[in-house]
Amino acid sequence: MNTKDLFSLKGRVALITGGSRGIGRMIAEGFIAQGAKVYISARKADACDQTAKDLSKDGGTCISIPMNVSTVAGAKGLAAAVMLTEPKVDILVNNAGAAWGAAFDEFPEEGWDKVLNLNAKTPFFLTQAMAPALRKAATAARPAKVINIASIDGIYLTHRETYSYVTSKAGLIQLTRLMAARLVKDHIHVTAIAPGAFKSDMNRDARDRGDEVAQRIPARRIGTDEDMAGAAIFLASRAGDYVIGSTVTVDGGVAFATPAMRDLQLE
Repeated sequence: MNTKDLFSLKGRVALITGGSRGIGRMIAEGFIAQGAKVYISARKADACDQTAKDLSKDGGTCISIPMNVSTVAGAKGLAAAVMLTEPKVDILVNNAGAAWGAAFDEFPEEGWDKVLNLNAKTPFFLTQAMAPALRKAATAARPAKVINIASIDGIYLTHRETYSYVTSKAGLIQLTRLMAARLVKDHIHVTAIAPGAFKSDMNRDARDRGDEVAQRIPARRIGTDEDMAGAAIFLASRAGDYVIGSTVTVDGGVAFATPAMRDLQLE
């Protein structure tokens, strides 16, 4: 048994959407540390370029391709831009996402369409557009990987009124299973990560009130950069080759190890 290089990503090429900040940046930094060449994309060009510069400082390779992937045209445009220089891509991380909170009686159509388009529609069409490059990289001995970033809000009953968000993430988890069943024939393994509380602009509670949020988490802390990077590296590397169609929860026990239902009730 050779376990020395189980988690190595040396020689692999990865594309991460929403890679300029938050969970996307955590994963990008982890991949680079394991030897991957990483392309990141984000809607804001300045932020995307700066993150790529920062993550390349210590000898790693991080390349910025700013793009708005909230439309099918944008997803296809990103795929085309990457494949201009990378005909083979080993890893795709569908991380770009949005959230919208509003009371049931006031929830707007805009908040429904924006979130469903980016969180559920984009991962499908970007994976479809990247499939030629993933197929070229994939072999039985070293499958290509697609990792969808879902959320524990697609698994457990949150108290927040984020109707389109929970719908999109629950749908993404089921989409992961169906895409996995189809693409495994091409040696492309599809999985998902369902994060809990991590500091990010999207999860401002964890960012701004981490100590308070931690009291509702069985592990009694919010997630760290290493927690997220570790899960993604596992799935992307040889270590995760036999994991197909699964959603890995990285949440300190919230979804499956919370003993009291009181924390899950709608307010």
